[in-house]
Amino acid sequence: MGPSEDKLLDLEKRMKALGIKKEDLEEKFIKSAGRGGQKVNKSSSAVFLKHKKTNISVKCGKARSQQLNRFLALRNLMDKIEEFMTGKNEKSQKKIEKIKKQKQRRKRKTQKKLSITE
Repeated sequence: MGPSEDKLLDLEKRMKALGIKKEDLEEKFIKSAGRGGQKVNKSSSAVFLKHKKTNISVKCGKARSQQLNRFLALRNLMDKIEEFMTGKNEKSQKKIEKIKKQKQRRKRKTQKKLSITE
């Protein structure tokens, strides 16, 4: 059971928008580890993708099916290539901002506690 046709079409449109061709991708199927029992240990269901021009690579072995892992790896690769091309790393920026906010809240709480005890 793989991804739906709509998701595959969206991914192909995204590849065209980024200017990525299937010939630019190097694909390997490797054995994955973890959950799945003997099925995972015996078959090569994990996918390793590498974009030759940018040298960005991704490995995905989350699902038991090779087709789903291939889709997930391609999607992750498109995310990384898009971040590389735009120069933005939105996910890491969001994490950094979240940590800063948490630290500010903790700092305010400790300052309140200190002012109450004095």
